[in-house]
Amino acid sequence: MIRTAAVVGTGLIGTSAGLALSRRGVHVHLIDADESAARVAAARGAGTAGPPDGTVDLAVIAVPPGLVAQVLEQQQRRGLARAYTDVASVKSPAALGIGCGLPRPNDFVGGHPMAGSERSGPLAARADLFEGRPWILTPGPETSPAALNGVLAAVALCGAVPRVMDPHAHDRAVALVSHTPHLLASLMAARLADASGDALRLAGRGVRDVIRVAGGDPGLWTDIVRSNAPAIAEILEALTKDLAELTRALHALEVAGSGEDAAEDAVAVLRELLVRGQDGWAAVHEPGGAASAGAVTLTVPLAGRPGEVDRLLHAARESGIGEQDIRLSWSRAATGLSASLAASRLSAESVRRRLADDGWRVSVAAVS
Repeated sequence: MIRTAAVVGTGLIGTSAGLALSRRGVHVHLIDADESAARVAAARGAGTAGPPDGTVDLAVIAVPPGLVAQVLEQQQRRGLARAYTDVASVKSPAALGIGCGLPRPNDFVGGHPMAGSERSGPLAARADLFEGRPWILTPGPETSPAALNGVLAAVALCGAVPRVMDPHAHDRAVALVSHTPHLLASLMAARLADASGDALRLAGRGVRDVIRVAGGDPGLWTDIVRSNAPAIAEILEALTKDLAELTRALHALEVAGSGEDAAEDAVAVLRELLVRGQDGWAAVHEPGGAASAGAVTLTVPLAGRPGEVDRLLHAARESGIGEQDIRLSWSRAATGLSASLAASRLSAESVRRRLADDGWRVSVAAVS
């Protein structure tokens, strides 16, 4: 059981962890090199600013990847906690710089909550940030059962779902689904920095969706990308080949006449890329895709009142459900209109609670 904890680093993730643990009755101490950040986190209810007088049950090291090894060693030498975890988005010990120099390697469990925001700092933190989200753990062969059980208890208190992974497999996975997409968003956003006012006034939701994560803290993301550089570079090399092929096809369309073989080949390349992109989109969004294995369908009955569907769409978006995951249907037998929302197995209960809190009647219709 976790009764006391210390969070070292009171940014978005650290403060959110403090809020989640405090809400469940854990006495949390907040430590940060920036005292004002710790005090802001404390003012938000994430815990008490300042180190504890004695040893706590668990320490959460919530600093950038490049600082994890240094801060972890410092806190272990001062005896801050009985068990330690981190929240860095790279997990290979080599990437984090964690070697054999830890005073108590048995007490450390690597961790990475798969949750976040383009915003940063304690003001962006939320107590429910981790609810229903995967929380990756990477225990090593030296990790003690007591340390692992302590971290598992904290993950459960935060409402997250623990998943054990090999550190190198984790780093390759997040390079694909998080780190490289962030760089691509930044590259596209950089193209807009010097755009004309006329062009920017045409920017709608599509381009905003593409560049959303580019608003993240450049300092933090420099550290993240540097720590996972080899895995990211491998993906970028494959993307470079795709871009080169696409660029050649577009130039062929520019110079070739309609109906010529070159133009037909170029159109085929373009279409193949778009089809592959649609397949990737479906793998993430559609039921049965990679991210939605074990999808849960939530059913919400509607009365047909004006504005009701728009209100539901807004509530669903606030719960993390996009319009593409919502289906409306009408049935005389079911007494009218209803909405079906596809949610991942991990997030379904959190979505149900949020919608219910907004006054919607929600039932679990099916589990695939």
